[in-house]
Amino acid sequence: MKTLCAVGIVLLLAVTSFAADGKSVSYKSGDETVQGVLYAPPGKGPFPALVVIHEWWGLNDWVKDQASKLADQGYITLAVDLYRGKVATTPDEAHEIMRGVPEDRAKRDLHAAVELLKSQPNVKPDRIGSIGWCMGGGYALDVALQEPTLAATVINYGHLATDTEALKKINAPILGLFGAQDRGITPDDVHKFEQALKQLGKKIDIKIYDDAGHGFENPNNKDGYRAEDTADAWKRIVGFLAMTLKK
Repeated sequence: MKTLCAVGIVLLLAVTSFAADGKSVSYKSGDETVQGVLYAPPGKGPFPALVVIHEWWGLNDWVKDQASKLADQGYITLAVDLYRGKVATTPDEAHEIMRGVPEDRAKRDLHAAVELLKSQPNVKPDRIGSIGWCMGGGYALDVALQEPTLAATVINYGHLATDTEALKKINAPILGLFGAQDRGITPDDVHKFEQALKQLGKKIDIKIYDDAGHGFENPNNKDGYRAEDTADAWKRIVGFLAMTLKK
């Protein structure tokens, strides 16, 4: 893990609605200005909050919808854009854009997202979590690895880590949702990750869906979408976040 320097956060812009409760925001990540979409439930709060991290497709409408749905559950949600405005429409394009994202830049952007949420007057700074899918699921774990104050992490079929020294840094409880037929993140990988965290005394809850593969929660994944598993996963996410962020 590379050490990240402190990042000053300044909210620069809040315009351009994407949904009834969503607005475009610009904020500083190091020397760069980055964008995201911020969603808020009704009321003054303060509310718990979530960094919402997109799949390898980029910050598309499906991810914005997930952030909006989570805001409906009572969270301030920031849907980040690690691709700087690019959205892929084919797997080849998604793979190319994903490979072009420097790891240190992505982690800096995610730290900036956490700091932005902490700076909001309607956010509880000690009740911030991360959630992501596919590529974003792996980055949700990275947020837990680099943010000692993070209060919860949800990994939806994202890349995992088993290095003991790295995992020791995690303080956030983790919910992991995976597909048994995922050829990239296998059940064996998941079990090793779960075992490593349990041996360190970390809080982790894992569910592996027998009939699901990678990306099973996204209906745009045509043949791979599993409606019943997705409904169960959503119930688990809602319950886990309520238990960890609303207590």
